[in-house]
Amino acid sequence: MGILDLFLQSTTYVSLLGGLVVLLLLYLISFSSFSSRAHKKEPPGPKPLPLLGNLLQLDLKRPYNTLMELSRKYGSLFTVYFGPQKVVVLAGYKTVKEALVTYADDFGERDPMLIAEETNHGHGVLWSNGDSWKEMRRFSITNLRDFGMGKRACEDKIIEECQHLMEVFKNFKGKAFDTSQSMNYAVSNIICSMVYGSRFEYDDPQFTTMVDQTNKRVQLVGTPSIQMYNWFPWIYKWVANRKEVLQITDFVTKQNLELFSRLKETLNPQMCRGFVDAFLAKKLNLEESGITNSHFHDDNLMLTVLNLFAAGTDTTATTLRWALLLMAKYPKIQDQVQEELSRVIGSRQVQVEDRKNLPFTDAVIHETQRLANIVPMAVPHRTSRDITFQGYFIKKGTTVYPLLTSVLYDESEWESPHTFNPSHFLDKDGKFVKRDAFMPFSAGRRICLGESLARMELFVFFATLLQHFRFTPPPGVSEDQLDLTPRVGFTLNPSPHKLCASRV
Repeated sequence: MGILDLFLQSTTYVSLLGGLVVLLLLYLISFSSFSSRAHKKEPPGPKPLPLLGNLLQLDLKRPYNTLMELSRKYGSLFTVYFGPQKVVVLAGYKTVKEALVTYADDFGERDPMLIAEETNHGHGVLWSNGDSWKEMRRFSITNLRDFGMGKRACEDKIIEECQHLMEVFKNFKGKAFDTSQSMNYAVSNIICSMVYGSRFEYDDPQFTTMVDQTNKRVQLVGTPSIQMYNWFPWIYKWVANRKEVLQITDFVTKQNLELFSRLKETLNPQMCRGFVDAFLAKKLNLEESGITNSHFHDDNLMLTVLNLFAAGTDTTATTLRWALLLMAKYPKIQDQVQEELSRVIGSRQVQVEDRKNLPFTDAVIHETQRLANIVPMAVPHRTSRDITFQGYFIKKGTTVYPLLTSVLYDESEWESPHTFNPSHFLDKDGKFVKRDAFMPFSAGRRICLGESLARMELFVFFATLLQHFRFTPPPGVSEDQLDLTPRVGFTLNPSPHKLCASRV
């Protein structure tokens, strides 16, 4: 979708006079912003146009591709303008790591997109900053660990959920089906068991609608019209996708209010069943102590749960769907995975401790995460102070995008960055090797708080499914015809497809 097309669509919503006023204001803002570049040595970048910035050069559906091209011309640190918004892009493993790890405090703030600010209001754990973010992140990590994250209790929940998921796969009896919903429900149940204290059945309409709508919202947030709303809200306030994002947010909020209400009725502060119980117990304890201005309030509970629910469902389920698609596309690699599983595990249940004895399987999972590149631009950061970084001045409050695509596809770090090659994670003896440039969970202060959970889920789900099923394209479709082009969205899901799962 072109920029001019988007602008022309907007004329049905604003008067000509109002549009001219908006354009004039944006021009003045952008002109002031652009002219400020001359005062200090700032990161280089393409020359912006007044008002539009560099949008005419940007692929709105896949902006990370444009940024990759610009990094080849301007280097690992450059400036680009998304309309009037000035953005600094970090590209390549060394620059991203230096910024997020070495200069963690300087690049550690979150820069909420307008649509995120509108739905999160500075609360929760994903889009917040300051003391509220620190408190919510600390509490979330501590309590998710208490309820099993990274521990045997969680492994047991994943193994149980694998059984439910395999029953769904078996019911298709080898016929082609879309793995999206069942995979989303299975993965979501793991975070649900820790957040709410229980799993849900796959035919529970409250649960399935929450999962479906949450995943749809993640997709919508990455659409061109929402990006344009973030940069030109006066013109794009009425776009349909924004309205739908707000409607979905209202829906999942109401659903959670019902869940919270039921949990409150049966709350026992001495025996918390999950994250919500622990939060409510903490809030009650603070109130009984006379503390009324803490960060443990209803808004932080709701937004933190919504953040955990979305992040704990979409990313891991998406990665697993990529893994199954890649197995169908590359059957020889699937052969090697299944041979290793048969030789090392046999027919018994796969466990996390088996990972060290399954180097090829582990390498395939890591290579899937690298190639799938599901969060290509990371979640935007913001500088917390004026900083000189790599010889360039970056002003406090500047939006910063760590381009994770450029790390996972860094040609100086990976032997064949654009191909599916599990050997990236194997040495000459076939043993698994860690790679510093493997950074799908980002890095630094804002690294994914659920990394240990995601790693456990990916291994147990993938190994168990490959132990019991052979994944192939639908009848009449060859491996070469399976499309690896990602769908447009905030995270990169596979394009719609079907697979056959035949029992081994």
